[in-house]
Amino acid sequence: MTQTSMRTAKFGLGAVVRHRIYPFRGVVFDVDPEFANTEEWWLAIPEDVRPRKDQPFYHLLAENADSEYVAYVSEQNLVPDTSGEALRHAGISEVFERSADGAYRMRIGHAN
Repeated sequence: MTQTSMRTAKFGLGAVVRHRIYPFRGVVFDVDPEFANTEEWWLAIPEDVRPRKDQPFYHLLAENADSEYVAYVSEQNLVPDTSGEALRHAGISEVFERSADGAYRMRIGHAN
């Protein structure tokens, strides 16, 4: 993929998003302009829901009803989370500060 055809990421650092299909949400802490994980990881995704590689992929501090984890998700599978609910992921306080309006901002020294 050439630099001129790179897509601009739809979500920025600190954006709260949820998965389009699966019941989890999270906050973006890093963005890859296109797929940058292993081929094995990509092939492990069922073919009928496997995302394209030529789009931004997001690293999330994610959570579902049962657990907290780090997720790697394609842009096509994310939508904005407009619930306004705070995330409980234990790693968030290490990377982000939450402002009075509920937005997550990178802590000084954690910017990429």
